[in-house]
Amino acid sequence: MTGDFILGIETSCDETGAAVVRAGEQVLSNVVFSQYVTHQPFGGVVPELASREHLRAILPVVREALKEAGKDYASVDAIAVTQGPGLAGSLLVGVSYAKALAWALSKPLITVNHLEGHIHAVLLEHRQQGGGEICFPVLALVVSGGHTHLYLAERKGDSWTYQNIGHTRDDAAGEAFDKVAKLLGLGYPGGPIIDRLAPLGDPRAVKFGLTQIKHPSRENRKRGIPKGELAQDRFDFSYSGIKTAVLRYVETHQMKPGIAERQKLFAAGARPQSDAIRAACDRQTLDLVASFQRAMVEDLVGKTLAAARAREVETLFVTGGVAANTELRSAFERAAAEEGLAVYFPSRPLSTDNAAMIAAAAYPKLLARDFADLEFSADASLQLK
Repeated sequence: MTGDFILGIETSCDETGAAVVRAGEQVLSNVVFSQYVTHQPFGGVVPELASREHLRAILPVVREALKEAGKDYASVDAIAVTQGPGLAGSLLVGVSYAKALAWALSKPLITVNHLEGHIHAVLLEHRQQGGGEICFPVLALVVSGGHTHLYLAERKGDSWTYQNIGHTRDDAAGEAFDKVAKLLGLGYPGGPIIDRLAPLGDPRAVKFGLTQIKHPSRENRKRGIPKGELAQDRFDFSYSGIKTAVLRYVETHQMKPGIAERQKLFAAGARPQSDAIRAACDRQTLDLVASFQRAMVEDLVGKTLAAARAREVETLFVTGGVAANTELRSAFERAAAEEGLAVYFPSRPLSTDNAAMIAAAAYPKLLARDFADLEFSADASLQLK
Protein backbone atom coordinates (compact mmCIF):
# COMPACT_ATOMS: atom_id res chain seq x y z
CA MET A 1 0.00 0.00 0.00
CA THR A 2 1.35 3.40 -0.95
CA GLY A 3 0.19 5.55 1.93
CA ASP A 4 -2.10 3.38 4.03
CA PHE A 5 -4.98 5.83 3.72
CA ILE A 6 -8.23 4.22 4.85
CA LEU A 7 -11.68 5.66 4.25
CA GLY A 8 -13.83 4.56 7.18
CA ILE A 9 -17.64 4.43 7.12
CA GLU A 10 -19.81 4.07 10.25
CA THR A 11 -23.63 3.73 10.26
CA SER A 12 -24.36 1.32 13.10
CA CYS A 13 -27.02 3.40 14.86
CA ASP A 14 -28.12 7.02 14.48
CA GLU A 15 -24.96 8.85 13.40
CA THR A 16 -23.57 8.80 9.88
CA GLY A 17 -19.78 8.93 9.99
CA ALA A 18 -16.97 9.03 7.45
CA ALA A 19 -13.26 9.59 8.09
CA VAL A 20 -9.88 9.30 6.44
CA VAL A 21 -7.12 7.95 8.67
CA ARG A 22 -3.52 7.24 7.70
CA ALA A 23 -1.66 4.25 9.13
CA GLY A 24 -4.12 3.82 11.96
CA GLU A 25 -3.06 6.98 13.78
CA GLN A 26 -3.18 10.16 11.68
CA VAL A 27 -6.74 11.48 11.45
CA LEU A 28 -7.08 13.60 8.32
CA SER A 29 -10.83 14.03 8.64
CA ASN A 30 -13.65 12.77 10.85
CA VAL A 31 -17.14 13.88 9.80
CA VAL A 32 -20.24 12.93 11.80
CA PHE A 33 -23.84 13.75 10.89
CA SER A 34 -26.13 13.56 13.93
CA GLN A 35 -29.78 12.57 13.72
CA TYR A 36 -30.69 14.34 16.97
CA VAL A 37 -33.48 16.43 15.45
CA THR A 38 -35.10 13.36 13.90
CA HIS A 39 -35.18 11.22 17.05
CA GLN A 40 -35.55 13.83 19.81
CA PRO A 41 -39.36 14.00 19.64
CA PHE A 42 -39.51 10.25 20.31
CA GLY A 43 -37.04 10.26 23.19
CA GLY A 44 -34.93 7.56 21.54
CA VAL A 45 -33.74 6.15 18.24
CA VAL A 46 -36.45 4.98 15.83
CA PRO A 47 -34.76 2.33 13.63
CA GLU A 48 -36.80 2.99 10.47
CA LEU A 49 -36.11 6.73 10.66
CA ALA A 50 -32.43 6.11 11.34
CA SER A 51 -32.09 4.06 8.14
CA ARG A 52 -33.80 6.75 6.11
CA GLU A 53 -31.53 9.47 7.49
CA HIS A 54 -28.42 7.41 6.73
CA LEU A 55 -29.57 7.10 3.12
CA ARG A 56 -29.83 10.88 2.88
CA ALA A 57 -26.54 11.61 4.62
CA ILE A 58 -24.09 8.93 3.49
CA LEU A 59 -23.01 10.48 0.20
CA PRO A 60 -22.51 14.08 1.41
CA VAL A 61 -20.77 12.90 4.59
CA VAL A 62 -18.28 10.77 2.65
CA ARG A 63 -17.65 13.57 0.18
CA GLU A 64 -17.02 16.02 3.03
CA ALA A 65 -14.61 13.62 4.72
CA LEU A 66 -12.60 13.21 1.52
CA LYS A 67 -12.60 16.97 0.93
CA GLU A 68 -11.35 17.75 4.45
CA ALA A 69 -8.62 15.14 4.07
CA GLY A 70 -7.51 16.51 0.71
CA LYS A 71 -8.19 13.14 -0.88
CA ASP A 72 -10.48 11.74 -3.53
CA TYR A 73 -11.97 8.29 -4.10
CA ALA A 74 -9.02 7.18 -6.22
CA SER A 75 -6.34 8.18 -3.72
CA VAL A 76 -7.48 6.14 -0.71
CA ASP A 77 -5.90 2.72 -0.32
CA ALA A 78 -8.80 0.82 1.24
CA ILE A 79 -12.37 1.21 2.43
CA ALA A 80 -13.46 0.10 5.90
CA VAL A 81 -17.03 -0.26 7.08
CA THR A 82 -18.85 -1.28 10.24
CA GLN A 83 -20.37 -4.75 9.72
CA GLY A 84 -22.04 -4.90 13.15
CA PRO A 85 -23.34 -5.01 15.77
CA GLY A 86 -26.05 -2.37 15.52
CA LEU A 87 -29.39 -1.65 13.89
CA ALA A 88 -29.83 -3.90 10.87
CA GLY A 89 -31.25 -1.25 8.56
CA SER A 90 -28.65 1.33 9.53
CA LEU A 91 -25.80 -1.12 9.05
CA LEU A 92 -27.09 -2.11 5.61
CA VAL A 93 -26.83 1.49 4.38
CA GLY A 94 -23.13 1.71 5.20
CA VAL A 95 -22.33 -1.82 4.07
CA SER A 96 -24.13 -1.42 0.73
CA TYR A 97 -22.44 1.90 0.04
CA ALA A 98 -18.98 0.56 0.98
CA LYS A 99 -19.46 -2.47 -1.26
CA ALA A 100 -20.44 -0.26 -4.19
CA LEU A 101 -17.40 1.97 -3.68
CA ALA A 102 -15.00 -0.95 -3.36
CA TRP A 103 -16.36 -2.61 -6.50
CA ALA A 104 -16.41 0.58 -8.58
CA LEU A 105 -12.93 1.69 -7.49
CA SER A 106 -11.32 -1.78 -7.29
CA LYS A 107 -10.26 -1.02 -3.72
CA PRO A 108 -9.80 -3.53 -0.88
CA LEU A 109 -12.79 -3.70 1.48
CA ILE A 110 -12.29 -4.27 5.22
CA THR A 111 -15.08 -5.13 7.66
CA VAL A 112 -14.84 -3.89 11.25
CA ASN A 113 -16.70 -4.84 14.40
CA HIS A 114 -18.18 -1.68 15.94
CA LEU A 115 -17.00 -2.69 19.43
CA GLU A 116 -13.45 -3.20 18.20
CA GLY A 117 -13.68 0.27 16.73
CA HIS A 118 -14.37 1.71 20.18
CA ILE A 119 -11.34 -0.10 21.58
CA HIS A 120 -9.14 1.21 18.79
CA ALA A 121 -10.35 4.75 19.44
CA VAL A 122 -8.23 4.58 22.60
CA LEU A 123 -5.23 3.19 20.71
CA LEU A 124 -5.62 5.80 17.97
CA GLU A 125 -5.16 8.69 20.37
CA HIS A 126 -2.52 6.88 22.39
CA ARG A 127 -0.40 6.68 19.25
CA GLN A 128 -1.14 10.29 18.34
CA GLN A 129 0.11 11.44 21.73
CA GLY A 130 3.27 9.38 21.47
CA GLY A 131 2.34 7.24 24.45
CA GLY A 132 4.62 4.50 25.69
CA GLU A 133 4.19 0.77 25.46
CA ILE A 134 0.90 -0.66 26.70
CA CYS A 135 1.07 -3.64 29.05
CA PHE A 136 -1.03 -6.56 27.79
CA PRO A 137 -3.48 -8.08 28.26
CA VAL A 138 -5.79 -5.06 28.32
CA LEU A 139 -9.17 -5.13 30.06
CA ALA A 140 -11.50 -3.02 27.93
CA LEU A 141 -14.88 -1.77 29.15
CA VAL A 142 -16.99 -0.80 26.13
CA VAL A 143 -19.93 1.13 27.53
CA SER A 144 -22.47 2.96 25.37
CA GLY A 145 -26.16 3.27 24.56
CA GLY A 146 -26.32 -0.20 23.07
CA HIS A 147 -23.41 -2.03 24.70
CA THR A 148 -21.89 -2.77 28.08
CA HIS A 149 -19.12 -5.33 27.57
CA LEU A 150 -15.87 -6.33 29.22
CA TYR A 151 -13.15 -7.75 26.96
CA LEU A 152 -9.70 -9.12 27.57
CA ALA A 153 -7.76 -7.86 24.57
CA GLU A 154 -4.45 -9.34 23.41
CA ARG A 155 -2.18 -8.25 20.56
CA LYS A 156 -0.34 -10.87 18.56
CA GLY A 157 1.84 -9.19 15.98
CA ASP A 158 -0.43 -6.90 13.99
CA SER A 159 -3.61 -8.79 14.87
CA TRP A 160 -5.86 -8.58 17.93
CA THR A 161 -7.90 -11.18 19.80
CA TYR A 162 -10.74 -10.57 22.26
CA GLN A 163 -12.33 -12.63 25.01
CA ASN A 164 -15.66 -11.45 26.37
CA ILE A 165 -15.76 -11.88 30.15
CA GLY A 166 -18.84 -9.80 30.89
CA HIS A 167 -21.83 -8.14 29.31
CA THR A 168 -25.19 -6.67 30.25
CA ARG A 169 -28.04 -9.10 30.81
CA ASP A 170 -30.66 -6.48 29.85
CA ASP A 171 -30.31 -2.70 29.40
CA ALA A 172 -26.93 -1.27 28.45
CA ALA A 173 -25.62 1.48 30.70
CA GLY A 174 -26.16 4.23 28.14
CA GLU A 175 -29.66 2.94 27.49
CA ALA A 176 -30.40 3.23 31.23
CA PHE A 177 -29.16 6.84 31.22
CA ASP A 178 -31.37 7.68 28.23
CA LYS A 179 -34.46 5.95 29.64
CA VAL A 180 -34.15 7.59 33.04
CA ALA A 181 -33.67 11.00 31.40
CA LYS A 182 -36.78 10.41 29.30
CA LEU A 183 -38.72 9.28 32.36
CA LEU A 184 -37.76 12.50 34.18
CA GLY A 185 -38.55 14.74 31.19
CA LEU A 186 -34.93 15.75 30.68
CA GLY A 187 -34.76 15.19 26.92
CA TYR A 188 -32.68 13.08 24.56
CA PRO A 189 -29.90 12.01 24.49
CA GLY A 190 -30.09 11.63 28.24
CA GLY A 191 -26.49 10.79 29.12
CA PRO A 192 -24.97 14.25 28.54
CA ILE A 193 -27.90 15.95 30.28
CA ILE A 194 -27.59 13.77 33.39
CA ASP A 195 -23.82 14.34 33.36
CA ARG A 196 -24.38 18.11 33.52
CA LEU A 197 -27.14 17.99 36.16
CA ALA A 198 -25.71 15.37 38.54
CA PRO A 199 -23.07 17.65 40.16
CA LEU A 200 -25.90 19.94 41.29
CA GLY A 201 -27.59 17.25 43.40
CA ASP A 202 -26.80 15.10 46.44
CA PRO A 203 -25.52 11.71 45.18
CA ARG A 204 -26.38 10.05 48.50
CA ALA A 205 -29.95 11.35 48.78
CA VAL A 206 -31.58 8.26 47.22
CA LYS A 207 -30.35 4.76 47.95
CA PHE A 208 -30.19 2.55 44.85
CA GLY A 209 -29.05 -1.05 44.91
CA LEU A 210 -27.81 -2.63 41.70
CA THR A 211 -28.61 -6.23 40.80
CA GLN A 212 -26.05 -8.75 42.05
CA ILE A 213 -25.77 -11.49 39.42
CA LYS A 214 -24.94 -14.93 40.77
CA HIS A 215 -26.23 -17.29 38.10
CA PRO A 216 -25.22 -17.81 34.45
CA SER A 217 -27.62 -16.38 31.90
CA ARG A 218 -29.45 -18.55 29.38
CA GLU A 219 -27.47 -16.80 26.65
CA ASN A 220 -24.18 -17.88 28.19
CA ARG A 221 -25.38 -21.44 28.73
CA LYS A 222 -26.40 -21.61 25.08
CA ARG A 223 -22.87 -20.59 24.15
CA GLY A 224 -21.62 -23.68 25.95
CA ILE A 225 -19.52 -21.84 28.52
CA PRO A 226 -18.88 -24.19 31.47
CA LYS A 227 -20.94 -23.39 34.55
CA GLY A 228 -17.88 -23.16 36.79
CA GLU A 229 -16.18 -20.71 34.47
CA LEU A 230 -19.30 -18.57 34.35
CA ALA A 231 -19.64 -18.44 38.11
CA GLN A 232 -16.01 -17.54 38.74
CA ASP A 233 -14.80 -15.60 35.74
CA ARG A 234 -17.68 -13.63 34.28
CA PHE A 235 -18.58 -10.13 35.35
CA ASP A 236 -22.03 -9.35 33.97
CA PHE A 237 -24.13 -6.21 34.41
CA SER A 238 -27.87 -5.54 34.79
CA TYR A 239 -29.50 -2.12 34.61
CA SER A 240 -33.21 -2.72 34.08
CA GLY A 241 -33.76 -2.81 37.84
CA ILE A 242 -32.45 0.67 38.55
CA LYS A 243 -34.65 2.08 35.80
CA THR A 244 -37.67 0.50 37.54
CA ALA A 245 -36.49 1.86 40.89
CA VAL A 246 -36.41 5.40 39.47
CA LEU A 247 -39.94 4.94 38.12
CA ARG A 248 -41.21 3.82 41.52
CA TYR A 249 -39.51 6.77 43.20
CA VAL A 250 -41.21 9.16 40.78
CA GLU A 251 -44.59 7.59 41.42
CA THR A 252 -44.29 7.54 45.22
CA HIS A 253 -42.92 11.09 45.50
CA GLN A 254 -45.48 12.88 43.29
CA MET A 255 -42.93 14.08 40.74
CA LYS A 256 -45.10 13.84 37.61
CA PRO A 257 -46.24 17.52 37.53
CA GLY A 258 -42.63 18.70 37.35
CA ILE A 259 -41.87 16.15 34.65
CA ALA A 260 -44.80 17.41 32.58
CA GLU A 261 -43.45 20.97 32.82
CA ARG A 262 -40.02 19.89 31.61
CA GLN A 263 -41.52 17.97 28.73
CA LYS A 264 -43.00 21.22 27.43
CA LEU A 265 -39.47 22.51 26.88
CA PHE A 266 -38.98 19.88 24.18
CA ALA A 267 -42.42 20.08 22.59
CA ALA A 268 -41.27 22.45 19.84
CA GLY A 269 -38.46 20.09 18.79
CA ALA A 270 -35.64 22.55 19.44
CA ARG A 271 -32.82 21.63 21.83
CA PRO A 272 -33.34 23.65 25.05
CA GLN A 273 -30.39 25.44 26.59
CA SER A 274 -28.77 23.78 29.61
CA ASP A 275 -29.78 26.69 31.82
CA ALA A 276 -33.42 26.21 30.87
CA ILE A 277 -33.32 22.51 31.75
CA ARG A 278 -31.55 23.28 35.03
CA ALA A 279 -34.12 25.94 35.95
CA ALA A 280 -36.93 23.41 35.40
CA CYS A 281 -35.42 20.93 37.90
CA ASP A 282 -36.23 21.16 41.60
CA ARG A 283 -33.96 19.89 44.38
CA GLN A 284 -35.70 16.51 44.50
CA THR A 285 -35.07 15.93 40.79
CA LEU A 286 -31.42 16.97 41.03
CA ASP A 287 -30.86 14.65 43.99
CA LEU A 288 -32.53 11.78 42.15
CA VAL A 289 -30.36 12.35 39.05
CA ALA A 290 -27.18 12.56 41.12
CA SER A 291 -28.04 9.40 43.06
CA PHE A 292 -28.84 7.48 39.88
CA GLN A 293 -25.54 8.46 38.28
CA ARG A 294 -23.60 7.57 41.43
CA ALA A 295 -25.12 4.08 41.50
CA MET A 296 -24.37 3.50 37.82
CA VAL A 297 -20.79 4.71 38.09
CA GLU A 298 -20.07 2.69 41.23
CA ASP A 299 -21.37 -0.47 39.58
CA LEU A 300 -19.40 0.00 36.36
CA VAL A 301 -16.18 0.84 38.19
CA GLY A 302 -16.60 -1.83 40.86
CA LYS A 303 -17.23 -4.72 38.47
CA THR A 304 -14.48 -3.62 36.09
CA LEU A 305 -11.93 -3.40 38.90
CA ALA A 306 -13.06 -6.80 40.23
CA ALA A 307 -12.48 -8.28 36.77
CA ALA A 308 -9.07 -6.61 36.57
CA ARG A 309 -8.05 -8.17 39.90
CA ALA A 310 -9.38 -11.59 38.92
CA ARG A 311 -7.55 -11.59 35.59
CA GLU A 312 -4.43 -9.83 36.94
CA VAL A 313 -4.34 -7.15 34.27
CA GLU A 314 -2.40 -3.91 34.57
CA THR A 315 -4.10 -1.81 31.89
CA LEU A 316 -7.70 -0.62 31.53
CA PHE A 317 -9.42 0.90 28.51
CA VAL A 318 -12.75 2.65 29.11
CA THR A 319 -14.46 3.57 25.87
CA GLY A 320 -17.83 4.12 24.18
CA GLY A 321 -20.33 6.95 24.51
CA VAL A 322 -20.75 6.63 28.30
CA ALA A 323 -16.96 6.98 28.66
CA ALA A 324 -17.53 10.69 28.01
CA ASN A 325 -19.28 10.93 31.41
CA THR A 326 -17.29 13.20 33.71
CA GLU A 327 -17.95 11.32 36.94
CA LEU A 328 -17.21 7.94 35.35
CA ARG A 329 -13.82 9.16 34.17
CA SER A 330 -12.96 10.66 37.54
CA ALA A 331 -14.07 7.56 39.43
CA PHE A 332 -12.01 5.28 37.18
CA GLU A 333 -8.96 7.49 37.53
CA ARG A 334 -9.21 7.45 41.33
CA ALA A 335 -9.87 3.72 41.57
CA ALA A 336 -7.18 2.80 39.04
CA ALA A 337 -4.60 4.91 40.88
CA GLU A 338 -5.44 3.12 44.14
CA GLU A 339 -5.05 -0.27 42.40
CA GLY A 340 -1.84 0.72 40.59
CA LEU A 341 -3.45 0.31 37.16
CA ALA A 342 -3.01 2.38 34.02
CA VAL A 343 -6.35 3.58 32.63
CA TYR A 344 -6.92 5.12 29.20
CA PHE A 345 -9.94 6.88 27.67
CA PRO A 346 -10.60 8.26 24.20
CA SER A 347 -11.26 11.98 23.91
CA ARG A 348 -14.93 12.87 24.14
CA PRO A 349 -15.37 13.32 20.36
CA LEU A 350 -13.96 9.82 19.80
CA SER A 351 -15.98 8.27 22.63
CA THR A 352 -19.22 8.49 20.68
CA ASP A 353 -19.81 6.71 17.35
CA ASN A 354 -17.46 7.92 14.62
CA ALA A 355 -15.70 6.59 11.55
CA ALA A 356 -12.13 7.45 12.57
CA MET A 357 -12.20 4.56 15.04
CA ILE A 358 -13.44 2.24 12.29
CA ALA A 359 -10.59 3.24 9.97
CA ALA A 360 -8.08 2.85 12.83
CA ALA A 361 -9.35 -0.64 13.69
CA ALA A 362 -9.09 -1.60 10.02
CA TYR A 363 -5.38 -0.78 9.80
CA PRO A 364 -4.07 -4.07 11.31
CA LYS A 365 -6.30 -5.90 8.82
CA LEU A 366 -4.86 -3.83 5.99
CA LEU A 367 -1.35 -4.87 7.02
CA ALA A 368 -2.45 -8.51 7.18
CA ARG A 369 -4.33 -8.18 3.88
CA ASP A 370 -7.43 -9.45 5.64
CA PHE A 371 -9.97 -8.25 3.11
CA ALA A 372 -13.67 -9.04 2.77
CA ASP A 373 -15.29 -10.30 -0.39
CA LEU A 374 -18.47 -8.67 -1.65
CA GLU A 375 -20.67 -11.52 -0.45
CA PHE A 376 -20.68 -10.57 3.22
CA SER A 377 -23.68 -8.88 4.82
CA ALA A 378 -24.41 -6.67 7.79
CA ASP A 379 -24.70 -8.56 11.08
CA ALA A 380 -26.77 -6.82 13.75
CA SER A 381 -25.61 -9.31 16.42
CA LEU A 382 -21.96 -9.62 15.38
CA GLN A 383 -19.72 -11.01 18.15
CA LEU A 384 -16.24 -9.68 18.87
CA LYS A 385 -13.59 -12.41 19.08
